[in-house]
Parts: sequence; structure tokens; C-alpha cells
Amino acid sequence: MAVRERELRRRCRRLLRELDIEPPLRVEELCRRIGDHRGRPIRLVPWALPIPGPFGLWMSRPHEEVVFYQEETTRVHQDHIILHEIGHILADHQDDNTDAGALPDLGPDFSGDGSSRGFRRTCYAEDYEREAELVATIIQEWAVVIDYVTPRGAEDPELRPLRSALNPRWGWL
Repeated sequence: MAVRERELRRRCRRLLRELDIEPPLRVEELCRRIGDHRGRPIRLVPWALPIPGPFGLWMSRPHEEVVFYQEETTRVHQDHIILHEIGHILADHQDDNTDAGALPDLGPDFSGDGSSRGFRRTCYAEDYEREAELVATIIQEWAVVIDYVTPRGAEDPELRPLRSALNPRWGWL
């Protein structure tokens, strides 16, 4: 797992640099940029998922990735849930062949027609769950670091390139 963890950390840092994510981290913007980068949009859907049960679900559809997250929790927890599901995507995990019909009732758009498959988990016993959690943690750790080390200043658009050059974001290196 140590080799896989180092590789995941490198891949995450490289992707975040390529996406030019700036503080503060906005998970919705990160998902939009990841979707653009991969050529496959990521749709975020708040949902009152049944409790007990998973806090988030990732559904891969022919034309998009869909992340359902528990709407009945705090914003910080929602962000972490979303990042965990994004972790599965970034770690190149395959869905667990859960037909959409076997998932909680997600409405008519997500019926079990065979074209949508999903990931649903409720524990971290499997390596792929720990990897997804690691990706979420890596992104949040670096977001905190970059937010902390990036100086705040007047947002004069003409000074932005100069400020960027003089204040490199060491946290993404």
C-alpha cells in the first residue's frame, strides 16, 4: 500500500497543479475542473440518503459521473463525502457492479435500466475504500496548506501575475 499511497499523492498533486486550483478550495469548482480535464462532467447531487447507510454514492453513467452526497449533514462533511467519491474516480477504481436498481431510491433518472452502475459502501475494509479516503484527505490537507501559505492581498487583476510569481504556492509541490 505504501507504493500505491506515494503514487496517489504524486498524481493528486500533479492534477491539482494542472487544474490551477487556488484557495480557498471550492469542491464544486474542483469537480467542474476535474470533469473538464477528463472530458466527462461530474454532477453533484445532494440527497437525503437513508440512515444508516452510505453517506455518498458514485454512479458512472455513459455520459457523466454522478456523485450523490448526504444533504442532511454539515457542509464540511459534505465536502469530504464528495472528495471521497472523487477519490474513487481519481484512483481509477471500477464500479462495484451495483446496478442502480439496487441503490437507494434515487428517482426516475437513476432507475435500474442497466446503463448506470454505482459504488456503494458503508465501511473502509477494502483497499479501494482506504485509497478513496486517502485521496480526499490529500486534497483537504493540501487545500489547508495552500490556503495558509497564500498571502491575501488586493485583487487587482493586473497585479495577479506578479503576485503569483513572487508568492509561489509551495503547498502543491
